[in-house]
Amino acid sequence: MELSKFMQDLTVLEKQLITHNNKKGIYGDGESLVNNEEFPIEHDFEDQLYMRKMKMKAGSVVISAIHETDHFWFLMTGRILVNTNGEIIEHVSPCYEHSAKGAKRIIYCLEDCIFINIHKNPSNEKNLSILEKQLYSFTIEEHLEKNK
Repeated sequence: MELSKFMQDLTVLEKQLITHNNKKGIYGDGESLVNNEEFPIEHDFEDQLYMRKMKMKAGSVVISAIHETDHFWFLMTGRILVNTNGEIIEHVSPCYEHSAKGAKRIIYCLEDCIFINIHKNPSNEKNLSILEKQLYSFTIEEHLEKNK
């Protein structure tokens, strides 16, 4: 599997940010999803579905983990710019999009917003650590290993 230049460049940027995650306004360790007062996450479960809701403040930038499943995401409020594979698209709420397996993106939040991902959860797993491992990869190497 050959990685796009965008994915390679985004990974370099992400690694640089992680080395500075002790500075105000930079969060993330590259090993788990961020969930703090700046980016609060709510989780909800329904029969074979998992919903992840994140609030983002205007001016914030988010680099996503690599998504390991096809799913839908919804922008409930606000406005964002999303760069996936070098293509930048502005999304104005309310809207939704399909997220393809293998996607990694950078999001710039133009207005305060609420962003929701809806994932399949056929085993009805509620342990967030297990779900994270199933739904996301945090490095290219991890993603390649899962998709041999």
